[in-house]
Amino acid sequence: MTILCTAGRRSAGACLAAAGILFSTQSFAAPRYDGVWSVSIVTKKGDCVASYRYPMKIANGVLANGGAIAIDVSGKVASSGAVVVKLSHGDTSATGSGKLAGNLGSGSWHTTSCSGSWTAERRST
Repeated sequence: MTILCTAGRRSAGACLAAAGILFSTQSFAAPRYDGVWSVSIVTKKGDCVASYRYPMKIANGVLANGGAIAIDVSGKVASSGAVVVKLSHGDTSATGSGKLAGNLGSGSWHTTSCSGSWTAERRST
């Protein structure tokens, strides 16, 4: 199920987590993980949106917002596929970690009030 981001605080954490899942502060992944990725998040604890899907772009190992919601994103994907997430929207922020391998990825995310897991699938190169 796909849920659209809304302006409400409850959904902001889930939207942020979905939008930023593919960041890393490690070395660049170069073009290895470049493309458009579909990131799906699931909330396991807290009152954030239960599930959400959001597009992300990776170019030369650097992640960019691939959707229409104004979310601040920064970071890069490590050459090993390791990812660390950091993003924000207004006064809400989310972080996460995990790993990409080939065309798939998975990991976990959290805000101050919610936490859960994420999966990612590359849609195009």
